[in-house]
Amino acid sequence: MAITKEQRRLRIRRGIRNKVSGTAERPRLSVFKSNKAIYVQLIDDASGNTLASTSSAELGTATVNISLSKEVGKKLAEKASANGISSVVFDRGGYPYHGKIKALAEGAREGGLKF
Repeated sequence: MAITKEQRRLRIRRGIRNKVSGTAERPRLSVFKSNKAIYVQLIDDASGNTLASTSSAELGTATVNISLSKEVGKKLAEKASANGISSVVFDRGGYPYHGKIKALAEGAREGGLKF
């Protein structure tokens, strides 16, 4: 039986999660992309808490494109700096580092986060 695109992404995601873990000093920047929005969280895996989160739905637009993904990254960087976070570990959630995911990462870097 052939593997679906969703199963492939989940397999890659599990591999990434086995290698990447966030702490209070350096949280994990987790990305989830749906058909309607893109969501980002800063997670402390040691305590299981979400430290900051944002999404394209918060910005109030219906469609997600590369420029909006960059804005979401910048907004998350603002929230992170307000919480005293400057360094993160990037978890792309099994998505290829291309297009919207890459734009989000670049926006977060422009906002002041270090990967």
